Amino acid sequence: MKKKVLFSREEMTRLSVEALRSRGVTVDDIAEIAFKQQARYTENIKFETCRESVLKVLSLRDIFHHVLLAVELDKMAEKKLFEGPIQDIIESDLGLFGVDEVLGLDVARLYGVIGMTNFGDIDVNKHGIVSKLNEDGKKEGIVHTFLDDIVGAIAASASTRVAQIINEDIAQEEPHKKVSLFDQ
Repeated sequence: MKKKVLFSREEMTRLSVEALRSRGVTVDDIAEIAFKQQARYTENIKFETCRESVLKVLSLRDIFHHVLLAVELDKMAEKKLFEGPIQDIIESDLGLFGVDEVLGLDVARLYGVIGMTNFGDIDVNKHGIVSKLNEDGKKEGIVHTFLDDIVGAIAASASTRVAQIINEDIAQEEPHKKVSLFDQ
């Protein structure tokens, strides 16, 4: 029997949500970070808009792969399935490791420089569920080395997506003028 390796957007969203939930993270947890980040710049932002953006981000194939990989790597480290020093490095979430941030940056880069900047803010300041994952990951037997960065990156991506949508709406409201690079 052939193994299923390709999934629809709906399946990827559902499987990502389930994988995150299995590690104690909900869509609303992630949307809360995106909401608070965007609320600093946008009046009257709606939580539901941020929630919809999180779900949209989770429907992307690259994000789906990152979520599943992050969850599995952390679970493997909890079960001590890595050998040598890499087990201790991942298990202790060594600050100099950086591979976890690389995966987070890879997710955030799908939304450009602003996505990566938003990820940096979340990664450094440990907003919302990212803070809880980081703290819980310091407890014996719990590893969230990769998950906290992927969750932060999803929140950053959703936040950036909301900003892009809002700015597109504003651009559509302004009167249309013929614009050319050669106009003086």
